[in-house]
Amino acid sequence: MSLKNLNIDKNWSLFLDRDGVINKKLDNDYVKHWIEFEFLEGSFEALKTLNATFGKIVVVTNQQGIGKGLYRTEDLELIHKNMLYELTYLGGRVDKVYFSPYLSSENHPTRKPGTGMALQAKKDFPEIDFSKSIIVGDSMSDMEFGRALGMKTVFISEEKKQDSKIDYQFPSLLEFSKAL
Repeated sequence: MSLKNLNIDKNWSLFLDRDGVINKKLDNDYVKHWIEFEFLEGSFEALKTLNATFGKIVVVTNQQGIGKGLYRTEDLELIHKNMLYELTYLGGRVDKVYFSPYLSSENHPTRKPGTGMALQAKKDFPEIDFSKSIIVGDSMSDMEFGRALGMKTVFISEEKKQDSKIDYQFPSLLEFSKAL
């Protein structure tokens, strides 16, 4: 089924993972400071298109580097403040950023694939309907997160991956936005 068959309009919500979708992932490391944050090519253009398509756009990101003591919540909040400023300045939009600072070993309900961040977004934006939502991510925990909530799932990867949890796959956020 094509994305166009979903009839996506402003009643739909978009959930985005951050690292590997909006910005470059650091190999075996975490983005700990704004100076390390680098937008992926096409992110601005994609978010400008997505801004015109979706009613709500939120980022849901696991940030266990905080739990490991590698950076502070304040460092992450500054990264997100700068990210939102840049996106808004260039015509994109993210309505809110949610993050989970917990270690994967803690199995905290806010940490993906747990659904806590999505439930908080629904509390903040009651108009969100998970059956009219898409999660875009680059990990299987993102796909499991979306599946648990009844969302459509979009996997971002250069390499083709076959899995029943993946509804659509694109090499980048920009290619996803062009397919809409």
